[in-house]
Amino acid sequence: MLGDFFLDKYLEVDPRLAETSVETGKRANQVVAIRKSPGAAGTVVNNLAALGAKSLHAIGATGDDGEAFDLRQGLNFQGCSTNGLLPFEFFNTPTYLKPRDVTDPSLAGEHERYDTKNRRSTPPAVCEKIIAQLDAILPAVDAMIIADQVTEADCGVVTATVRAALADRARRHPNVIFWADSRAHIRSFRNVIIKANQFEAVGHESPRPDEVIPIDRLRQAVPHLRSEIGAPVCVTRGAAGMIVSDPEVSLVPGVTLTGPTDPTGAGDSATAGAVLALCSGATLPEAALVGCLVASITVQQLATTGTATPEQVIERLDLWRDQNSGK
Repeated sequence: MLGDFFLDKYLEVDPRLAETSVETGKRANQVVAIRKSPGAAGTVVNNLAALGAKSLHAIGATGDDGEAFDLRQGLNFQGCSTNGLLPFEFFNTPTYLKPRDVTDPSLAGEHERYDTKNRRSTPPAVCEKIIAQLDAILPAVDAMIIADQVTEADCGVVTATVRAALADRARRHPNVIFWADSRAHIRSFRNVIIKANQFEAVGHESPRPDEVIPIDRLRQAVPHLRSEIGAPVCVTRGAAGMIVSDPEVSLVPGVTLTGPTDPTGAGDSATAGAVLALCSGATLPEAALVGCLVASITVQQLATTGTATPEQVIERLDLWRDQNSGK
């Protein structure tokens, strides 16, 4: 696993205990509990571990701070090696600080978030060390998942230099599954399987709320995207499922759900399920289905980046079959 590892830090705030600051007169929210877990690339690791992956390795960069300690502790708890998660004094460990109302378990209970990211260009020396870690681990793994979380160009782990190295290593290691997910730069990858959303697939940068790309347009766009990337493509369609090209275009329906859902981390859980399926010998459409099943489970876990177990995936497959038996 190579990419941007964040710390997800939830502050459970009890509004019934709120005080007024003597110094400023402003409201002083009272934190009664703190939850910490690996986020971003770490969310993928959480899902891989829950699904039964036995050998996990983190490659990335952190600060030399308390958040880095918490992040490593969380990854180690999942059985993930952090030898490749390199500390740098001039970095801040990327952190999503999420205060939430302990009396409201719904999404409405989450307050404004506070994000800590590095907003300066990642130094070349850091890129060199990341690539060295990549080269050291590739002979020992079945898959390399790339999680490009930072939207600011070249301010995270997956810089243009690192992407070029990944494209080269994907050619040189054809037996390793390379899979990339990116918040803002998915069309910049080459020679690796990419997971793009429906808007990225057609180059639509500013979708309206609830906008959907027509399936016929996606069927036309996906083969062109595959040719551009030079590798198979998975395109997510939210609750509607995925469309994949390997190189034939296949439509994979999603799972129909009722009740409230929380999409936080859904893409990461879909990645974990799909990549593990590919490592087990699944075709790309089969892997996309597993990804859809896993995501359908995690989105029903509110106010957290959820995970799914193999037993839950099997149960959800039965539901998917029932829903699609007449199609």
